[in-house]
Parts: sequence; structure tokens; C-alpha cells
Amino acid sequence: MPTISVEQKLLRSLLEKHGLVHDIAQMDDQLPLLGTDIDTCDENVLDIEIFPDRPDLLSGETLAKAIRPFLHGAQSEPSMEVSKGSVTMTVEPELEHIRPIVVGAIVRGVNIPGDAEEKDAFIKTLMNHQEKLHFALGRGRRRASIGVHDLSTLSPPFKVQAVPATTRFCPLGMEKDMSLQEILESHPKGIDYAHLLDGLNLYPIITDSNNQVLSFPPIINGVQTTVTHLTTDFLIEVTGWDRRACESSMMLIALQLAERGGKIESIEVNGYNGTLEHLPHPEPIHHEVTQRLLDGLLGRSLTDEEIGTATNRMGGQFLGRTPAETFTKDPNNRMSDVIQGDTILTFAMPRWRFDILHPIDLVEDVAIGHGYEDLGHDVPKAPMTAIPRSDSQIRRRIRESLQGLGLMQIQSLTLSNDFDQFEAMRWPAMGDVTRITNPITIEHTLLRQYLLPGLFRLMASNRHHDLPQAVYELGTVVRNHSNGDRFAFLVAEQSGGFAAVRGRIQALMRDLGAAEYSIEPLGGEMGPWLAGRCAKVIVNGEHVGCFGEMDPAVSALYELKVPLNGAEFDIQALQSVLPDPV
Repeated sequence: MPTISVEQKLLRSLLEKHGLVHDIAQMDDQLPLLGTDIDTCDENVLDIEIFPDRPDLLSGETLAKAIRPFLHGAQSEPSMEVSKGSVTMTVEPELEHIRPIVVGAIVRGVNIPGDAEEKDAFIKTLMNHQEKLHFALGRGRRRASIGVHDLSTLSPPFKVQAVPATTRFCPLGMEKDMSLQEILESHPKGIDYAHLLDGLNLYPIITDSNNQVLSFPPIINGVQTTVTHLTTDFLIEVTGWDRRACESSMMLIALQLAERGGKIESIEVNGYNGTLEHLPHPEPIHHEVTQRLLDGLLGRSLTDEEIGTATNRMGGQFLGRTPAETFTKDPNNRMSDVIQGDTILTFAMPRWRFDILHPIDLVEDVAIGHGYEDLGHDVPKAPMTAIPRSDSQIRRRIRESLQGLGLMQIQSLTLSNDFDQFEAMRWPAMGDVTRITNPITIEHTLLRQYLLPGLFRLMASNRHHDLPQAVYELGTVVRNHSNGDRFAFLVAEQSGGFAAVRGRIQALMRDLGAAEYSIEPLGGEMGPWLAGRCAKVIVNGEHVGCFGEMDPAVSALYELKVPLNGAEFDIQALQSVLPDPV
């Protein structure tokens, strides 16, 4: 989860600006409900962990905007105050298949009090917020990439166009012009994000009326528009492939600047397909939820006042109730189904709340705003009597016996590979092997049929630790596309030999209540065993497992040079021949 550092002085000033005062050090018990958690708090700085579902809290300014109604009951502001501007931005038709979504806004009159050092600190937090949004909403700039520019260095109107790789401009961090191809091959940001433009013959750039390059999205801005501590008027442009991600990113940067005294001004964007929009849209988004869904999930019916207060705390507004006149059904979202006669609850939520995707998100917001501690009490309606697994007792007895012998339980991956399972262990495949159709690595290509290979891998990873080492695993294997349960153990010890492992097997069989069993020789031609020093266990005529010393040739494949002994047993076979004392 992303973490932000916020100066307490900044947070207090943004709260006091609205006539609110709060002891920030005492917010720790309330902020987790909002989607944050205070990691550390000293006299100067708060380190706040932001939950992944609330990217609208990734700057101190937007966090303060959310805190005001949540902690203080201030009136929420789901709409954005935007004045109509005269600046235009035209997107050429070629951008449809290159980077089709383009949105933007202007923020004028941003006032950062203090000296140049404090102003520079704000610019750093602005850039930091931008990069966090690139990660949280932009998915590494693929869905959305943000550019912030000093408007005073530009001459509107702006144009978004597709140009060849030979086009040149001076990118941020450089002192001379470079071609787009050179930027992709040698500029640090170009190297990091060149994969986003793979396969393109033309590349997107944004220019002003003087043909000055503002930005080469999603790679780098031009050096001429660099934001400094002297900047008071900002141009925000966001390009990408996801409309909601682009719009939310643009609005959150604008809100951060507006909290610092800026006035947001719209831009007229002429889309690649001829559409015309004035952005950002100031009005909130209206959402509808049936009262049946809200009451059913919360376990009680809330009054209009309770819903209104809860929604206000979460930054939205409750607009009231209306009866549903017709039946509507959404095949993609059953929770949106409306039955004729239902009561519809309407909410206005901020357009930048990217996390609101579904009616259940509104129900959760109401629950958080109201408080989970006051939702009443209920008991489960379904019978909760559990039925034990048929093998639960023998699994418990195996664990207790092996732990009593000093072995430590581990859990390895169910995914394995042919080398570990069959080649190294010298075991044949038992029935059909369940293979992964598109494995990510050559280490994980199939579902395991044996447990001992995983124990060998564990020993190999811990060979630098002192001896003895003794581990076991009780887990699932897949043979002939069907699950089965086995257990295995492996011991690395200097004095360990066949006598030591035979003693462990005898103690195990005693603990499992095997009154009559036999230990018979096992040929060393199959399995990881050392020939002549291995055996199989027979209970009531059933072969339940085998054990012995490990062949040094097998151990060497895992770079293990110490004596090893171990065993592997079939739990189903044991269960079929051993009585259950419980």
C-alpha cells in the first residue's frame, strides 16, 4: 500500500482555513475507516498509509479535503468549482489508435506562502502525487499519464498530434534537443516507458501555437514548461486509454492545486472523433441504490437523516428517495436489479472517487460513514454445524507424531517441474500428469505428484545453516488429475543412517496405532533411495509408504553434501488400513 508523508503544519493550515481545529495526533483511531492508517507521528510529520481503494487521498491536500467532513462534520463538496475558460486543445484523428483519451484543466493563482524553499517543497509534493497517481490509477502510465506545466511559458491554443520519430525537442532533464527515437533509447524515462509505445510508427506530442512541445506522452515533458517555485498558473494534461482513470487523475491534481488557493478553469477539448467537451466536468456523478439492497446488507433500516450524515462524511450527498415505477434488470450486475415498487436511494458522489464502481461501494460508504459499531446485531440464519473431514483424525495424529520426533512442518508450492518430480527423484509419473498450459517459469510447469522434491529444494536453500535439520510436509498431490494426500519428511544429520530413519518409522507406526506391520526391503532402482539402505512399510498387506537413506547422487543434484534420510507415505492408504480410535 502506498504511504505519504504529510507535514502536520500543512494539515493544520488546510483544516484551520475552513475554521476547523483538530488534534492530529488523536486521529489514529478514526482515520482507518476513511481508508488510511497512521504509521508514525512525530512533532513535524505524519506518515500515513493509504489503502489501495482510495487513490483520492494520495496527497496532503486531497486528504485534508476528505478529512474535513469525515472528522468535523463540515459540509461535503462533491462538485468542483470550475469557471469557464477560453483555452482550447485539439486532438488530431490519428490519435484514435495511438493515445485516444485526452483531458485537461487550468489552475490559476496558486499561492504557496513562505520562501523559495517552501515553494520548492510543494513542487516536490506535487510531482510525488503525480507519480503515485501514475501507479495507482495509471497502471504505470499505461492507462493514464499526467503532465503538469507552467502555463506562463505557453501560448494557447494547444494541439495533440501524431508525429514521426525524427521530431525533435528538449526533454526535461536535458540541455539539448533530442529526437523522439533518441529519447526512447537513451533518456531514463524513455528507457523506462518505451514499451508503452511499442509497434507505433507515429508518436503523440502536445504543442502550443508556437509549435513548442509541451509533452511527449506518456514519456516526458518538455524542459521549457518546467514547473518552478515561481509558477502560479498551471496547465494539467492527461492522456491515456482509460477515460475514468484520466479524468480522475486530472481532477485530483487540480484539487491539490485548488486547496492551495488556485482557481480551476475549464479547457475546451476537441476530441479525435469530433466531440467537443469543456473539461473538467464540475458536477458529481449520481448513483442509485435500492433500499432493499442497503437494508439487506447493513441489517437495519436507516433514516434519511442517518443516510445523509453518513454520505456527507464520505464526501458525497444523499439526494433522497423515489419509488421505482418499472422493473429493470442489469444482466451484468444483479445488485442493480430494480423491482417495481422498490424505493430508490439517490446519491451524488465526487467524480474523482475512482473507487466507486458498483452499488455495493455505495453501501460500504454509508456503512463507513454511519459507523460499523451502530449497525445493530444479528445472528446467522443458516446452520453452522461443521462436518469434520474424514481424514482429520489421522492427519492430526501424523502431525503430532512427527512434531514429537522433532521435525518442523513446512508448506511448499504445489507447482513443480519434471526435473524435480521425476528425473532427479528417479520416480515414474503416476498416471497422467496435470500440466500448466502457459507456465510463467520453467520451475513451475506441473502439479506435483510427490512431496520429497519440495523438501530437497528447502534443504538446498538452507544448506548454509547448522545441522541437524529436520522437516516434514503434509500436503496435496495431484495424480491422474485427481487430488490425493501424502506426507513426507527429510532429515539432514551427521550421524543419521538407516537405523535412525527406521527408528523414526517405528515410532510413527506406534503413534498411529499400527499393531501389525512389516518392513520389507525395497530395490534402489526406483526413487531417491540408496540401494540396500531403504525399505517399504506394509500394513495388512497394503503398501503405505517407503523410507531410507538418500542416494548421494540425488543429493548432489541439489548441491547437498550431508547425509540425508527420509520417507514418503500415502495418507489414504494409511487411513484404509488403520483403525480410527476416535
